[in-house]
Amino acid sequence: MRRALLLALCFVLTGCSAASEPAEPEPGDTPATVAVTPATPRTNPAIGALFLDGTHFCTASVVHSGPGDLLLTAAHCLHDGEGGEYATGISFAPGYHDGVAPYGYWDVSDPQVPDGWAVSSDPDLDVGFATARQAGSTKTLESVTGANTLVTGGGFAHPITLTGYPDEREAPVVCHGTSSQADTYQMRVGCPGFTTGTSGGPWVVDPDPKTGLGTVVGVIGGYLYGGDDPDTSYSSYFDTDVATLYRKMDARG
Repeated sequence: MRRALLLALCFVLTGCSAASEPAEPEPGDTPATVAVTPATPRTNPAIGALFLDGTHFCTASVVHSGPGDLLLTAAHCLHDGEGGEYATGISFAPGYHDGVAPYGYWDVSDPQVPDGWAVSSDPDLDVGFATARQAGSTKTLESVTGANTLVTGGGFAHPITLTGYPDEREAPVVCHGTSSQADTYQMRVGCPGFTTGTSGGPWVVDPDPKTGLGTVVGVIGGYLYGGDDPDTSYSSYFDTDVATLYRKMDARG
C-alpha cells in the first residue's frame, strides 16, 4: 500500500532499493468493525500533511515536548532506511484541508529515526521524529495547534481514532476502530481507505471531543511501510527504542 511512497522518495533520497523492504511473512487477516468519515477542518489541529516539492506525501502529528516543536511520523517518511539518507526540504501543514493550510506551513528539520531503521530498515522501528518551526514567528508549533501525548509500552489493544492524508485527497480521512497485535511484534487495525500518503498517521486514544487531541500509541508504518492493503494498517509497537528517541528529542529544550 505505501510502497509507492517509498519509490517516489527515490527522486529525493539516495540508496532506494527493493532490498530495503521488510522480509517478514504476511500477517493474517484482521476482522474489524470500523467507521470511516471525512475529516472536518477542525479535526485534531495537531495532525497535518507533510509536503515535499509542493505535494503532500505523508502524515505527521504534533506531540508534546518541552521545546513545543516536535513532530511524530513514520521513519520511512523521513529516512529511506538501509543505505539511504534523510529527506530534506519537507514542510508540515497542520490541519491542512482542501488546499488550505489554516496554521501555515512549518519548516521540518532535525529528523531522527532509530538506528535500527537507518541501518537495516527494521520494520519494528518505523517511527521517526522531527522539529517544525515557522520562519519569522516566535510562536511554537504546540502553542498554535496543541499536541497529543506520546505513550510507550501501552499494549496492543486500543479503541483508536486513525487519521491520514491519502495522496489522492486534499483532506484527511478518519477511522474509528480497535487495534490488535499482528502476528509480528506490531499493531494493526482494520480501516478502509488508508492508501498511499497516510503513512505516519497517528493512532489516537481517548481524543477530546472538542479538540481531537488525545494520546498517541502508534503511527501508520511498520509491516510493508504500513501494509499492502488499504483496508488494514500497521504500526511499529512503541517500545523502549521509541521512548529513548523521544526523550532525546524532548531534552533539546
